Amino acid sequence: MSKRIFILNGHPAETSLNRTLAETYAAAAQAAGHDVRLTHLRDMAFDSDYGFNGYTYSKPLEPDLEALLGDIEWAQHVVITTPMWWGGLPAKLKGMFDRAFLPGRSYDTRNLKITGMPRPMLQGRSARLVITSDTPRWFLSLIYRSAMIRQLRDHILKFVGITPTRVSFFAGASHPKAGRTDTWIATARQLGTAGA
Repeated sequence: MSKRIFILNGHPAETSLNRTLAETYAAAAQAAGHDVRLTHLRDMAFDSDYGFNGYTYSKPLEPDLEALLGDIEWAQHVVITTPMWWGGLPAKLKGMFDRAFLPGRSYDTRNLKITGMPRPMLQGRSARLVITSDTPRWFLSLIYRSAMIRQLRDHILKFVGITPTRVSFFAGASHPKAGRTDTWIATARQLGTAGA
């Protein structure tokens, strides 16, 4: 069954392993009959600094942020590729979430859930995170408590209603062992074909 899939390459550089993984996923998904939209964070123009205290006076969204929200609203499945830098997201990717995911469009602060938390407004979508890192997965889990994964999966995507989110974590990305990059690319191809 074909899906509408939005893919965001969250690496801010022009060329990267994340871009290769995103483009591999996109090509495989299109070949399998999925409807695909692909955006590279590098090509997006917006001020990543929210710049205000509270939501009363928010900056108007730049066209690229409006397009991003339109793509997420269109999608049934959202794929984000990103590196882990200093245990977290690249600054521009974090700034994108800060600017784009706002009350009234991504979550509702006037119609709270029984828990007192804002009600998500982007339900009905699943996600896949493809994270590259130099940190071994066991170390990320045991020492860092998978903080970045929890931030993306729970504090950002689940907060706005995008769930379930599955994670592919590729460690040793800066200096991969022989053949490791080919394995990661093959995994991205398989995921794209399946729309997973």
